[in-house]
Amino acid sequence: MFRNIGEIILLFWRTLLALPQTWRQRQKVFDQFFEIGNASLLMVCVLSFFIGGVIALNFGPVLVEHSMASVVGGVVGLALAKELAPVMMAILIAGRIGSAMAAEIGSMSVYQEVDALRTMNINPIHYLVLPRVLAISLALPMLVVFSVLVGWFGGAVVANYNHLMDIPFRVFFANLRDIVELQDVANGVFKSFCFAVIVGVVSCHQGLTTIGGPRGIGRSVTKAVVNSIVLIVIFDYLLTRFLLK
Repeated sequence: MFRNIGEIILLFWRTLLALPQTWRQRQKVFDQFFEIGNASLLMVCVLSFFIGGVIALNFGPVLVEHSMASVVGGVVGLALAKELAPVMMAILIAGRIGSAMAAEIGSMSVYQEVDALRTMNINPIHYLVLPRVLAISLALPMLVVFSVLVGWFGGAVVANYNHLMDIPFRVFFANLRDIVELQDVANGVFKSFCFAVIVGVVSCHQGLTTIGGPRGIGRSVTKAVVNSIVLIVIFDYLLTRFLLK
């Protein structure tokens, strides 16, 4: 475990040192960015809409029962912006994109394509890791902003059409605007950026260290997703403590 943590930190440091190569790899960054957004947008839309609806469905009737119907919009807005949207989207991206990164790079490692890059004096970190980490670090915060907006709309729809609440759209969004501040959304976007770096670096590390043929590729994909989710949850707590100060 400690060896893996050390290797991940070292890979992250080498990726930072490779940032001056971004312009040379801009086409690969754009291709990865388009693939991440194109592959995830529909899932993000569906997931976010129903997450917002579930929050409203769970907390709305309780708040209405205690004569606090006017704060339902604020509760849904804060829960999505500060916590649920960044974490859930990061887990979704870890399962959808992180696994694909680990599988692709893992296949290249198993079939000695990474060694061939080194033989041709091409740095695998510049060519494989940097574009993927940059692309996911740009894409995930944008997806989180989209997720927050769709989730708010989902919560408003449920609050308006559920017979236990019957909260008009105008009241829902007025309260949301009064309670949720731009700083709350910014904190969620900052969290998502950190989660994106975690998913990108962990997935690329698992891919580069893959051994053992097709079975090894499967193990690397599983480790990439599991390790990413564990680190997302741990860093979510640490970042929340830091941002609440």
